[in-house]
Amino acid sequence: MDAIPPSARAVASPSPEGYDGRTYYGRPALKAAPFEKWVVGGYIFIAGLSGAAQLLSTVIDLGGQGKGDAVVSRGRWLSLLAPTIGTALLIYDLKTPKRFYNMLRIAKRTSPMSIGTWILMSFSAFSGLTFSLDVFSRWFPRLGQIARVTQLPAAAAGAGLCTYTASLLSATSTPLWAAAPKSLAVRFSSSSMASGAAALSLGARRAGHRRRARDLDTVLLASLALELAATSAAETTYREKGVSAGRESGVLPTAAALGTLLPFGLHALSALAGNRHTRMQQLASAVALVGSLCLRVGVLETGNASANNPQDYFRLARPQNLPDKT
Repeated sequence: MDAIPPSARAVASPSPEGYDGRTYYGRPALKAAPFEKWVVGGYIFIAGLSGAAQLLSTVIDLGGQGKGDAVVSRGRWLSLLAPTIGTALLIYDLKTPKRFYNMLRIAKRTSPMSIGTWILMSFSAFSGLTFSLDVFSRWFPRLGQIARVTQLPAAAAGAGLCTYTASLLSATSTPLWAAAPKSLAVRFSSSSMASGAAALSLGARRAGHRRRARDLDTVLLASLALELAATSAAETTYREKGVSAGRESGVLPTAAALGTLLPFGLHALSALAGNRHTRMQQLASAVALVGSLCLRVGVLETGNASANNPQDYFRLARPQNLPDKT
């Protein structure tokens, strides 16, 4: 007599009818992030640019040479990009505006999303206040002194705005984002400083403030050098941890690389010509801005490619003392 009940036999020996032969082998273990890469990448780029512009303008102002400086005012103008266009892009990507409101109902120190939300809100509040005081100081000069105080928390929040998005991505299970969190943070923060310096340099050079533009170009090139070093460190980490998908040459990674390397060449050519080629210097700043945007969008795109590669996930999740048999 058969001891297995009919219902159990049906489960243990399924009918082959309708089976297409597919298994879970070779299928992604993760779901790729549902971000619209240009929308979210654009938000990350704008947030970094705004935060860096506020930080740089504050440093210039506190340096004692910023009183009445057009670069300081321009930095405060640029800081409004994150509270306006950046917030609109973020809410659009959330699909439901109420989700953004719900994130303001709590403050959770273990959640990068919660921390980032409050960094954005703090930056928006203090940057908006500083900008407003700066505008009205033309008629009420004492307001300018208050703006020099309110710009301090705005700059502090701006520094956080340059970096928190890297922490947000690194907190996920996506292999490319989680494998090298420190390098990603340095890449995003240095790229943000480069984009902020590039935007301010463009404005300063167009206004005829060449000396200030050269100072900002120095910040730009130093930031790009740091970004290159962090990128090299990240590539080493990816090779050590076996994260390979999405890092092949493509349009966005190539554009990001050119946006980092080409400004050095353009400034070198300009220096050989006695720094007389203003358009070449402006082109270097514009290329750096495009490269900064492509870096963000490229990181999102290659990150999703690594999420769709199960081998990347299993290599990253494997205990480090076990050999890789894949």
